[in-house]
This record gives sequence, structure tokens and C-alpha cells, in this order.
Amino acid sequence: TPPASHLVPAPGGLAMSQYPKQGEPEFHRPALAAEVVQLLEPVIPGVIIDATFGGGGHSRRMREVFGESAEVFGIDRDPDAVANGAAIGVEVVQANFADLSAVVGELGVEPSGVLFDFGISSHQVDVAERGFSYRQTGPLDMRMGPDARVTAAEIVNEWPEREIARIIRDYGEERSAGRIARAIVAGRPHESTTGLAESVANAMPAGRRRVGHPARRTFQAIRMAVNAELDSIRQGLDAAIASVSTGGRVIAISYHSLEDRIVKRRFAEGAQGCVCPPDLPVCGCENVAELRLLTRKPLRATEGEIAENKRARSALLRAVEKVAA
Repeated sequence: TPPASHLVPAPGGLAMSQYPKQGEPEFHRPALAAEVVQLLEPVIPGVIIDATFGGGGHSRRMREVFGESAEVFGIDRDPDAVANGAAIGVEVVQANFADLSAVVGELGVEPSGVLFDFGISSHQVDVAERGFSYRQTGPLDMRMGPDARVTAAEIVNEWPEREIARIIRDYGEERSAGRIARAIVAGRPHESTTGLAESVANAMPAGRRRVGHPARRTFQAIRMAVNAELDSIRQGLDAAIASVSTGGRVIAISYHSLEDRIVKRRFAEGAQGCVCPPDLPVCGCENVAELRLLTRKPLRATEGEIAENKRARSALLRAVEKVAA
């Protein structure tokens, strides 16, 4: 069984919980696993990097389908996820996927496929001690790994009101960001997730409180700020495209518009070839496409999959093939 969590405590003594022990129910059911396997099949045999290993759902499926033909390695920021890899026989490197190039260099491999499954697992949300949930009382942590430079507690209790408003507006796409930030600052100090969620709910117009949970977007924004998620996605995609072999594939699964927008733009930029005017007889830009789009529009889960895994409802899968170094 995995050892007790060895994540370093956050400032103020907040610690993170460990993953389930071997033999316990799978805590993260992978979204669009069948589609991932189908897209990777043409590059097998080969080395696959599961850059967001988590509970190992996608890696487990790859091992089941491809067997020894696929050499699967995982990357995850959380040391408990690293320990979880041993349960299915996958070597998992503790790192941020933004540092994928360095990890591939240390492993000494040239991957034929890289998979990203962004966001957080249902297990991380369900365990109150992780501090991700606005429905369960827990510490204001929200770190995906000990490499995160701040905690949610530091943001809500120490950051200026204008900065809190900015991340809620930019990362949460929340229209009421200003009034929420004022309420957060006025309610300091915040000590628990449900206490913060109550402050956010009280700041919202009455009509907004009846449509979903009023703190959902704010918690998303704070989590993304704690973990610098969007910057990591940009860096990770660049690293994956640079690292994968010619003919290899990069797959990214996103769960909201901010993530998907970054993936869509990066893949489109890489797939753009000659940009000369069509009436020019000879290409003068010398621009060569490095990628081929495998998904013109994002793939979505079937109704059958959604019935078994509600998290898959918002999953958007995009994939590319590397055609030029």
C-alpha cells in the first residue's frame, strides 16, 4: 500500500491527505478513455507519457489494451499519486507537467504519445482535507502538489482586493468578481472552505444563489491561481510538442473554456502552414506546419459514458499529430 502522505505542510500547518490504498475503489474514473486509446493505437508500440497521472485511470486502460507494447510513464505533482503508480506498475515522476521536457530528458525516452487530462480528480474534491470543495468543511489549501507557492488561505487572507477580483474575473469568468472580492476582504480572516463559500454566497445577488452553487466559479479561480494552472498548460503543451517524435500524437482533455481555448489556439498555430496570399506563385513565408489536427472539433463523451461518470459531461478532447520537427 502507498505510504502515508509526505506532502509538506502548507504555511500554518495545513497538510494534504493521501490517496486511497491499493485495493480501494478507483477514485478517478478517466473521461473519454476509449477515445484516448483509439487515438494512441497508431503510435503503438511506443512510449506514452501520461502527464497528469492522478489515480492512473488512463494509464491503467492503456496497459489493459496495449499490454507490453506500450511503455507508459506518468507525471504528477502530488507525491501520493506517484506512490499510487506502483499499484498498476507504472513509474510516475513527481513533477509539474510544465517541466515535461526535463522529465523526458531524465527518463531518456522519446515519447510517441503524450496525454494531458487537465483539472482535478473527483477524489481530490471529495476529500475535504484537500481544501478544494465548497460543500465540505476543510482547510483553505487547494494545492495540487507541494511545489505550489501559495495556498488558498494566503490568497483570500493576504492578497489585495484588486488582485482577488482579477483572478476571480479572469480565471472564474465571474461577472460579480468585484463584489465577491470586497466580501472576501471584509470577512477576513477566513479559516475554512465552507466559511469562504458562505461569504461568497452572501455577496451574490439573490437570483444567482438559485442557479448552481454560487461559490463554484470563485473556488475554481482560486484553485487555478494557487496552482498556476494556465501557465502550466501553455508550457506543458509546448514541451509535449517539442518532445514527441515525428508521427507522434499529443492529446489534451479540458473541462472548461479557459483550458480548451489554450489547447485550441496552440494546436491551430502548430497546424498552420503557408500563410502567403493565394495568388502568390511561389511560397515566400517558408512556414511549414508542425502539426496535423486529428480533431477539427473537440470530442465529447457519449450519453452512456456521462450516465456512468458525470465529470465526463464537460470533457473536451483535442488531438494532434506531429508532422515536422
